Amino acid sequence: MRAAGERLEKQGITALSLREAARRVGVSHNAPYRHFADREALLAALAAQGFEMLGQAMRGQTGRGMGEAYVRFALQYPQRFRLMFGGQITLEKYPRLRAAAASAFDQLQAAFSAYGGDVRSAAAAAWSLVHGLCHLILDGHFAQRDEDFVKRVLAVVRFAVGPQRSA
Repeated sequence: MRAAGERLEKQGITALSLREAARRVGVSHNAPYRHFADREALLAALAAQGFEMLGQAMRGQTGRGMGEAYVRFALQYPQRFRLMFGGQITLEKYPRLRAAAASAFDQLQAAFSAYGGDVRSAAAAAWSLVHGLCHLILDGHFAQRDEDFVKRVLAVVRFAVGPQRSA
């Protein structure tokens, strides 16, 4: 898994194969098939691991800190981030992947539960905005990748989807 994850980050999703993973760790080309049925199963395991890593990065964070952790993860692991959300994997086939993805969203919802109201919609809105920011940065639409820029954008997100103030 480690060798496949490193190759993913260095050369992208299309460069991943079970045969290449086996070669990199010095085992027979059939050895990975003891652990993964096919390439998609390897990708699913890498994506699940990515959601677990993301969950770990967000754990204990609240509000803007959670958004910052999300952006840092995307910038640190851009290819894994793209794999996690890219649609190359049939989610229904991989319970670990489904559970890991759901757990990450549950953490986000829990952060919004203190606000009351429609927690799921607020969490979905925040996730959508922060996720979009990540893709815009990764795709080069913002030249700024610095933390101050991210913090300013996340402050706007927090204002937009944070607790509703009564008039």
